[in-house]
Amino acid sequence: MHRLSGSLILGYHGCDRRVAEKLLADPDEPFTISANDYDWLGEGIYFWEANPLRGLEFAKERHARDEIDIPTVIGAAIELGYCLDLMTSTGAQAVVLAFADFRAYCESAKVELPSNRLGPDRLLRKLDCAVVNHLHGIRSKADLPAFDTVRGSFQEGGELYTGSGFSKKSHIQVCVRNLACIKGVFRVSSTQLKPI
Repeated sequence: MHRLSGSLILGYHGCDRRVAEKLLADPDEPFTISANDYDWLGEGIYFWEANPLRGLEFAKERHARDEIDIPTVIGAAIELGYCLDLMTSTGAQAVVLAFADFRAYCESAKVELPSNRLGPDRLLRKLDCAVVNHLHGIRSKADLPAFDTVRGSFQEGGELYTGSGFSKKSHIQVCVRNLACIKGVFRVSSTQLKPI
């Protein structure tokens, strides 16, 4: 919830090639905002920080589910701005407090608390999404500054090798809520999409 780290990052967005070409051709073409109830960091535009290959892998996963035709990845220069950074103590504490308020809200409304999908990857994060979006709502109602971005680290994909503490698809993900934070987009070189 601050600007304590360098605020310009390179993010990578997996998408269909037609979408990428439109974004590259027209600097005013907007990204599509994701508003799924399972998006880990709440509503916004999702990028893999410093990880173009993971962005392409994600696009290929979507292609395998017949969600896109031609998987590709584009890069973006992103100003983090006022960032809810879940890798800091301040950001984590804000989400803990938002969870307590959200749980009390659900109890008083007699609404079941959403849950994250169980399993090694926990890809469907309905509870996390609801809590982060609830935090945005709390700030809006209190007339506090809105977060421009949300940033978090995720362990995904199972063990890198037997007994490993590393995961196959660990990544830092950034959710951009303020479109003005996307300073430009660029084509990703094929050399950046090859393993070491």
